[in-house]
Amino acid sequence: MKLYAPWEKAFKRVATPFETFIHAQTTTGLVLMFMTIFALILANTPLTDGYMHFFHTKIDFNVGEWKLSHSIHHWINDGLMAIFFFVIGLEIKREILVGELSNIKVAILPILAAIGGMVLPALIYFSINYGTQGSVGWGIPMATDIAFAISALVLLGNRVSPALVTFLVALAIVDDLGAVIVIAIFYTEQINILPLILAGASFLILVSFNRFGIHAILPYFIVGLAMWFFMLESGVHATIAGVIAAMAIPSKPKFTPVDFTLHTKNLLDEYDNYPIGADHTLHEKQKAILQNIKNKIDSIRTPAARLENDLHLPVSLIVIPLFALANAGISIDFSSFGETLLEPVSLGIIAGLIFGKVIGIAGVSWLAIKLGIAKLPQGSSMSQVFGVAFLGGIGFTMSIFVADLAFIDNETLIFQAKVGILVASLFSGLFGFFWLRQTVKKDKQI
Repeated sequence: MKLYAPWEKAFKRVATPFETFIHAQTTTGLVLMFMTIFALILANTPLTDGYMHFFHTKIDFNVGEWKLSHSIHHWINDGLMAIFFFVIGLEIKREILVGELSNIKVAILPILAAIGGMVLPALIYFSINYGTQGSVGWGIPMATDIAFAISALVLLGNRVSPALVTFLVALAIVDDLGAVIVIAIFYTEQINILPLILAGASFLILVSFNRFGIHAILPYFIVGLAMWFFMLESGVHATIAGVIAAMAIPSKPKFTPVDFTLHTKNLLDEYDNYPIGADHTLHEKQKAILQNIKNKIDSIRTPAARLENDLHLPVSLIVIPLFALANAGISIDFSSFGETLLEPVSLGIIAGLIFGKVIGIAGVSWLAIKLGIAKLPQGSSMSQVFGVAFLGGIGFTMSIFVADLAFIDNETLIFQAKVGILVASLFSGLFGFFWLRQTVKKDKQI
């Protein structure tokens, strides 16, 4: 039997796009956890002044009389996070076209569960904060952090069924779509019509690129960047441009799989006709054939698939960690920590993310299954869906993002929101993980 080194096994293994997606989200979750802890350390040590000063440093772009000036914190949240939302848009599009959301019979359970997991937390939060300044933050507990949630589930390894992982992914994707809609509609203070019209015109240009069969990335990047700027000036949050741009990226290859296979076989047959040199060097024609095959491989992959694959790593290792570093650093006064948790904003978020998510996701799932509208994920139990519902209570990235939009320039409420998000996410993640670990053991013993 031939033995392979671990890297050789990894090289020989062919990962599906879904497996690559899961791996990327797991990597993001681990890096995100480290960066969150690092941000909290910086914010609660003598380094806090330098930490705060750095992210409030202004960076200006000047062209003649035109000037764009924002803090580093603002550039991360409105600029780099647009790339994150672009990837989210690509993921949503993939799931709808060829993923779990493409089959309504399979998709109905995570769709209904996600809706329940968005509506109930928002209602719980709003009921606790009704009549207060914090009531506008009802969108904060609606979100699920897909990276943290999937990381917790993946840590259980083969003990959970692949269908349960797929259920969580589909649920989180629908959840992200809901969060994007909420941000676009409810967290826009004022609309500047002309920039919004120009943003719309930019989108139409992107769609025309798609319709004319343009697969090169550069034209989409240039027009997409212009759309981001117009969206920034319009008053609608600039990151929405990322999601909208993703919808215009081509999801069909230039060549059909059959054409690709036939063409590649012909090229490989031609490749074998040339003699190999004594020192195993390739013939010039063979080099040309290999380049042709590479070009055909690039052509069979859609621009949407290429971009999603290429951007996962920089988003996972740069964009999201920088967002966590810029936003998760809160200075905690432990003497008044208990009082902060009892503030309506913190309490509403904790109750929404823990109880609202669990009752919304697990409750709606149970009801849909009992009514015969949907079926349990294959190889799983209702107890495991309950555990996944707890993992849905990990809000973090999107929740912090919405909190900054909801309580803009109100540092007190932002602080209360972040405390609530961190506490609820930590509890939900740990409880969901250990619940699933125990539940899986019991289910296998039966």
